[in-house]
Amino acid sequence: MPVVTTWTIRQLADEYAVSLRTLRHYEDLGLLHPVRVGVAREYHQRDRIRLELILRGKRVGFSLDEISVIVNMYDEPPGEAGQLNYLIDQCDVRRRALEQQRRDIDATIADLDGIEARCREDLGQLVGRKRRRPSRDDEPPAHEAAPL
Repeated sequence: MPVVTTWTIRQLADEYAVSLRTLRHYEDLGLLHPVRVGVAREYHQRDRIRLELILRGKRVGFSLDEISVIVNMYDEPPGEAGQLNYLIDQCDVRRRALEQQRRDIDATIADLDGIEARCREDLGQLVGRKRRRPSRDDEPPAHEAAPL
């Protein structure tokens, strides 16, 4: 008989760096289905896989509703064309949004580079003026000397 590995809510929370509240919230939404043993929750491999899918979906910007549809696809028999088309469409929408964000980030970085370069140039000029030592050329001509 194979050994079934299970995890407590604390173990999963620690391993995936999420709060207990987050795991309970995912359970309330029907995204996770731990087995109840008395008052304790017992998570199985299926729950770990679902949690990884949820967290991956969150990282790329899917809403919990979108994640729910995607995660629940794994419980359906393969070959459901409507579900697969939905997932393909959602990936395309998210990819386009991320590509736009990348363009926005690149433009912002370019703006910051320009601002920083200008500030460094201005700072160099300010520091250069303050560090410059007076030379003989800086002394006023004798005829412009201040009276004693």
